[in-house]
Amino acid sequence: MTSSPFADRAVDRDSAPQFVLPLVVRIERTDPPSHTDALETAARAVLTLLSDERTTAADGEWAERVHAWEDARIRKVVRRARGGEWRRAQELDGITLTGKSAEVRVFVPVPLDGWPKELAKLQVSGTELDDPEPPGPADPGIPVLWFNPEVEMSTGKSMAQAGHGAQLAWWALTADQRVAWRDAGFPLAVRTASPEQWAVLAASEELPMVRDAGFTEVAPGSCTVVADHPALHRS
Repeated sequence: MTSSPFADRAVDRDSAPQFVLPLVVRIERTDPPSHTDALETAARAVLTLLSDERTTAADGEWAERVHAWEDARIRKVVRRARGGEWRRAQELDGITLTGKSAEVRVFVPVPLDGWPKELAKLQVSGTELDDPEPPGPADPGIPVLWFNPEVEMSTGKSMAQAGHGAQLAWWALTADQRVAWRDAGFPLAVRTASPEQWAVLAASEELPMVRDAGFTEVAPGSCTVVADHPALHRS
């Protein structure tokens, strides 16, 4: 994805120890969550972890691992679980977010080659969900993560991209703006832009854009999401 706010450090991000942020979505055999709600819940889960005092405090128990993850490639991997798998995943360090129909747990970053066994065995590929009905217009005045209409991705990949977009918006905000968003409960929407909307969004110089690293599903450098947070528009 796009560069982190630590990109000006001398450490080469590719040679630094690599970490990954795991997310797990609960998908039972009956009554699975909707696609859009899974994406929105994943985005809020990432924001919740980033704003948690265990991450933000200098001596926070999660701070070191989160900072190590941010100093390297900002990888996110989404896996799915049900039943006992889901219950066992709750025992690991992380936060569970519940949306309208989706449950997503975000975990503290782990080494790229050191996944906990409870997560390593969960399936990662082929996570596909549907929307029973097309999502309506986003509520006015809330941040929208706009997806590129020309890039096709699975639900799992799209959840990771929504998390990337939310994280870029978080980084771009001032401290006061972050507090306001957090205190409001991180309202946001995920929508797919029309081709005309995407052309305008992609040309913006003030809104963060996710450029995928190309590890899975899409070509390296693909522009997948623009984070349209009202606070980032110049007055």
